[in-house]
Amino acid sequence: MRKSILFIVLLTAANLTASAQKFALIDMEYILKNIPAYESSNEQLNQASKKYQSEVETLTQEAQALYKNYQSEATSLTETQKTKREEEIVAKEKSTAELKRKYFGPEGELSKLRESLIKPIQDEIYNAVKEISEMKGYSVVVDRASANSIIFASPNIDISNEVLARLGYSN
Repeated sequence: MRKSILFIVLLTAANLTASAQKFALIDMEYILKNIPAYESSNEQLNQASKKYQSEVETLTQEAQALYKNYQSEATSLTETQKTKREEEIVAKEKSTAELKRKYFGPEGELSKLRESLIKPIQDEIYNAVKEISEMKGYSVVVDRASANSIIFASPNIDISNEVLARLGYSN
């Protein structure tokens, strides 16, 4: 009997606590789309990515050309020449893989560039959301763009425009 009463009291307390919380939504894609600095940063990232990719593709094509030449001339080469050519091909493939890692790896140039261009914008958005949340007493703010489990949400709790206004952008 005691356990039942204690369970009912705890359930009631949890229900009262849950109903007192305020929630809000933001749409990060919408916010980012309305920030010109994000668009220019994204364009810089795309240009750098294309440049890096073309360099990697050039090295890949060079390695493929070496391999094709090796295959066509393999019958007329001595063992020493074959070994030397094989080593050249392996070295070219290795340098290609290293360049790819240098540009596109987790600590690569593209990652560093993304960090320097996009992170400050994301930090500004986070700070604006935090200020609005503290000012209006929101317990939770959910990003609609990344929350796949949200089936429906009232537009009344979407604070994306408030975030943009806090950042100094109007829609």
